[in-house]
Amino acid sequence: MAATGHDESNLLACVLVKEYNVPKIIARVNDHSHEAAYKKIGVDEVISPELTAASYLEKLIVRPKIADLVILGKGDAELLDFTVDYKKTIGKKVSDLSPTDDFIIIAIHEKGKIVIPKPDMILKEGMKVTVLVKTKFAQKVLKRFTNYKIFSSIQTSFNNLNLLIR
Repeated sequence: MAATGHDESNLLACVLVKEYNVPKIIARVNDHSHEAAYKKIGVDEVISPELTAASYLEKLIVRPKIADLVILGKGDAELLDFTVDYKKTIGKKVSDLSPTDDFIIIAIHEKGKIVIPKPDMILKEGMKVTVLVKTKFAQKVLKRFTNYKIFSSIQTSFNNLNLLIR
């Protein structure tokens, strides 16, 4: 792993370590435009802490109903904690909503304890749930369980910020 604050040093370290047949090479990149150079020499994973943090903050701001967020894998899936408050979902059985190809309810929080949901459990208003969801379906899932409203001006600002950073 090359993780200095200097892209040139990280790139050189990756070139040198390739001679030792290291099974996986991971490098930190500060300037996202340098990522192609890392990939060209065979670096397996290129990580930008700044982009990772910006993406995480974006998700928390754009999805204010989320109590907690964990990003899994390479950002392909997320664990979301939120409170059920959407009228069309309240009173439904877990099995009426989950699982689907896009998400699964993996926990319900009752009286301070985590309960593995049973298919016949009824979702109640104010109930906190944890859902494993494919990232591209997170907003859809939030709309299904909460009175979720996206702040379009904030979303546009973050999209513009991401374009500038990249």
